[in-house]
Amino acid sequence: MGQFVSVGKVTDIKPGTCVPVEVGDRWIALFNVDGAIYAMDNTCPHAGGPLGEGLLINDVVKCPWHGWKFNVRTGQRPDNPEFTVACYEVRVVHDEVQVALPDD
Repeated sequence: MGQFVSVGKVTDIKPGTCVPVEVGDRWIALFNVDGAIYAMDNTCPHAGGPLGEGLLINDVVKCPWHGWKFNVRTGQRPDNPEFTVACYEVRVVHDEVQVALPDD
């Protein structure tokens, strides 16, 4: 497990929304599903679309470029689980959202 890094406030991510954030040289997408915060790589493996700018329906994000869908809890594509997006561990300390970045 990597080091936790603050990426924003819980109040910045309204329920049912996605927010892209830059952390060092990484782009991460944050999602609020009924008050629970999830984080995954912001890049869709299909064509590089920005998942953090997609449409969040329940716990599935739809890429804004070509419509590929991914479960934000698992990173798996519901219709083809062989395609995945890296997910990151998230914790909330007071109002701060923190993401564990992997050790490089």
